[in-house]
Amino acid sequence: MYSLILLLVFLVVMIAVGVWGLKKTSTMTDFFLGGRSLGPWISAFAYGTTYFSAVVFIGFAGKQGWQFGLSSLLIGVGNAILGAMLAWIVLGKRTRVMTQRLGAMTMPEFLEARYGSDHMKMISAVLVFVFLLPYSASVFKGLGHLFESTFGISYDFALIILVGITGLYLILGGYFAVTLTDFIQGFIMLVGAIAMCALLIYRAGGFPEAFLAAAENYKHHVPQEMRPSALTVGSLIFMTSFGTWGLPQMVQKFYAIRDEKLIGKAAVITTVFALIIGVTAYSSGILSHVFFDTTSVPKTASGSINYDMIVPTLLTTYLPDFLMAVIMLLVLSASMSTLASMILVSSSAITIDLYKGYLHPDVSEKTSLIIIRILSGVFIICSYAISRMQIGFIVTLMSLSWGVLSGAFMAPYILGIFWKGVTKAGAYAGLFSGAGLAVVLFFVLGAENSPLASSIAMVVPFAVVPVISLFTKKINPSIVGTAFGENK
Repeated sequence: MYSLILLLVFLVVMIAVGVWGLKKTSTMTDFFLGGRSLGPWISAFAYGTTYFSAVVFIGFAGKQGWQFGLSSLLIGVGNAILGAMLAWIVLGKRTRVMTQRLGAMTMPEFLEARYGSDHMKMISAVLVFVFLLPYSASVFKGLGHLFESTFGISYDFALIILVGITGLYLILGGYFAVTLTDFIQGFIMLVGAIAMCALLIYRAGGFPEAFLAAAENYKHHVPQEMRPSALTVGSLIFMTSFGTWGLPQMVQKFYAIRDEKLIGKAAVITTVFALIIGVTAYSSGILSHVFFDTTSVPKTASGSINYDMIVPTLLTTYLPDFLMAVIMLLVLSASMSTLASMILVSSSAITIDLYKGYLHPDVSEKTSLIIIRILSGVFIICSYAISRMQIGFIVTLMSLSWGVLSGAFMAPYILGIFWKGVTKAGAYAGLFSGAGLAVVLFFVLGAENSPLASSIAMVVPFAVVPVISLFTKKINPSIVGTAFGENK
């Protein structure tokens, strides 16, 4: 009963925010970047809530908490320090300033303007659209499992609810609605995550006894030969932390902040948020070793451990109804904010980068707004269709998407904002080598080594881009001058 009441209130608020955002959105810049007018708190919460979704609370917390034990806490800490704080400090100011100088609203637009290449924008837009689909589907999948276990409703019906509400407030209000709901959802996430972790620790014997018991049980539940190596743990930290540096939906947050002087404050807020969410999420997975053993842990029909169901089963079994309702809103909030950002970025890849960029450069603002709203709906439907197919593990789907997108974009984007010497050929080489390696290594090394595959795909282009740039034609000085603020 508590869950249903809170859910209805939450959904009504989300719809109201969407209606409010409709009144604030009259141009493409409004719809996609909120007019570049957002403050540090809104920007920080938008970054944090986009970063953490059901993939973390359901997929990662369950799988890594069980397989890695206490080592999984390093992932949460790494995400906060490397994926949140360092990203804002290193990338925030330069990205905000350079994208405004170049008049770029999306990652493909930035690459086109920075390197003077129309084809790079087209290729980048296709990559964004195609590889954000499995990522968003993984989020829908995690939410569907939680709704199924919480309300006892079918997986398909749960997905329909999520698709409808997320699509409604995004399509109506665009980035204004997304960021305001992110702010609301962020506070729900903080309260819910702290309450969840505190009660689980209490039920498991208190602190530090609960974690000592989990560590001891871990030795019996996971044989030595099945425990992750330091390389596996390190590659997962690297992928989930530095991988965000190249994801278009994360970089977008730097574009939209009102003033580069606010970036330091946003960095602090995001770091605290990420640290709380990351540590509490992985703690729930670690504590599953106290509440389950190898016989009682959730299993699939084939008898293997069902990692996607560890946390939902743990929460629904050991938390009271009211707190379970809050946790349900926590995961729903985290996932809807992530979904909205991915949908916004993906629909922009078609509307801004392909349709307006190639087919109809003179299309009106009104028509562009209509198209991006329609495509947002199409992208949600496609994500829903993929999530219904029940393809593999949540973490596997996300790892492939992160690897391809971050591998393709990180080097051309990051080197492009710091080094004037990157050439168009160098940027292309980075784009293709990163995306290609991510796909090839994913299948060569296997899904279980997808974090390592993704990490390699992110690192290699940082060597490829400079080498190719040293031996290829330099970019027009006027383009470089505009990007670095040297042209008057």
